[in-house]
Amino acid sequence: MENKIDVFKALGDSNRLRILSMLSERSLCVCEINSVLNISMSTISSHLKILRNAGLVTSEKDGRWIFYSVCEKDQIITDIIKQSVAFVSNESETKSDLQKLKSVSPDKCSNA
Repeated sequence: MENKIDVFKALGDSNRLRILSMLSERSLCVCEINSVLNISMSTISSHLKILRNAGLVTSEKDGRWIFYSVCEKDQIITDIIKQSVAFVSNESETKSDLQKLKSVSPDKCSNA
């Protein structure tokens, strides 16, 4: 039961919902998320840790970057993510984030 509560706690933050929305588009590294959200890398890492611990995102190392993506191993989690992303899809911040996301890549990150 505790893990199920962690899922909903993880969804209770606007920045984490924004991150999930972006990760629903494609896998991202921390610097790409930073380029869109413009919040500190440590804050983004904390949000990603909460999302990962709740089973909502996974990570994979590729060279010098760690890429995060939405977890698709559990159908219920997949459905929760889709519904959560749909819930915030008409928000101006979410629309702006997805627009900015089109122009970022690990190669364009300032700290890459």
